[in-house]
Amino acid sequence: MKLSIVILNYNVRYFLELALKSAQAAIAEIDAEIIVVDNDSSDDSCAMVKRVFPEVKLIENKENLGFSKGNNIGVSIAKGEYICILNPDTVVAEDTFTKLLAFSEKKENLGLVGCRLINGSGLFLPESKRNVPTVSVALKKILGMSEMYYANHLTADAIGEVDVLVGAFMLIKKDVYLAVGGFDEDYFMYGEDIDLSYKIIKAGYKNYYYGETTVIHFKGESTLKDSRYARRFFGAMQIFYEKHFKQNVIFDLVVWLGIKLALVFRRSGTKEIKAISEYVFVSKSENEALQKKLPSKMNLQSAFGDFKTGAEVVFDANIMSYKDIIEHIKNADKELTFKILPNQSHFIIGSNNGFSRGEVIDFK
Repeated sequence: MKLSIVILNYNVRYFLELALKSAQAAIAEIDAEIIVVDNDSSDDSCAMVKRVFPEVKLIENKENLGFSKGNNIGVSIAKGEYICILNPDTVVAEDTFTKLLAFSEKKENLGLVGCRLINGSGLFLPESKRNVPTVSVALKKILGMSEMYYANHLTADAIGEVDVLVGAFMLIKKDVYLAVGGFDEDYFMYGEDIDLSYKIIKAGYKNYYYGETTVIHFKGESTLKDSRYARRFFGAMQIFYEKHFKQNVIFDLVVWLGIKLALVFRRSGTKEIKAISEYVFVSKSENEALQKKLPSKMNLQSAFGDFKTGAEVVFDANIMSYKDIIEHIKNADKELTFKILPNQSHFIIGSNNGFSRGEVIDFK
């Protein structure tokens, strides 16, 4: 088998359904499998997977084991030569994996491969490619100066070597993943992708960013949102330094100071909700059930085109490819907002900024 996609889920049932449908479309011509590891969700995620995706391998953990351990469990049963660690709040294009696998097959000493991530508004997520977070880089990040934290030597659509890739989307050969010990389970949430990236570099492999394919990641990390996030971020960085560098008193001070100052120097963690001027349904036919759930009339349009400022565009994946939807969102006027109707589903879903998981409208 060529590819195993491992998706760790926790209480994001609707995002998971969309991610699985886009992933299934993307492996249609590949010898591949999808593994969902559920970290004891309280919603109906597992019931949905069993009902809608009976061919997907489902592991139901009885407690929330965290990001690292949950993904390691998934990888342990994977049969693919390559592993893709994929977040449940993502949408991949139909050719994402074929492109990345073709690229990977040509590289020697291949470590991780990542791609261009955008949020639900089409904005590029700079955490798609990052540098190793030294003490000075981490301090500047908490003060709102993130330029050195991100790998700005490559443009968003470039291809090249980088140090650190993001855990929302990582492609790697299974034997390399196992050779470096996979995700370090001392990290519960945050930092494990930095640790894995760095371990792979230290082992003599090369990590690559491939900006010629784009994946939507609805939950953008982009800023330090609040003091709780700051504690998790700097706590993870403290573990990282203890494991890979000599004890650093300066960094311990940075951790303490960063947490104290997080609320002072952070960018705003909220974003004003945009007023919707009109709803536009990009489809071939009306959807009366959805229309009943919306506050105003939804205009039918058979193709993507010009819209009023502030329009909410709903893409129908029953008649559009996920690749086309992603490209439209990536290239569209940023004054628009977007939702996706997954193929053969009864809900629309999307996120209009990088600070929230977004909105689901179920019209069943």
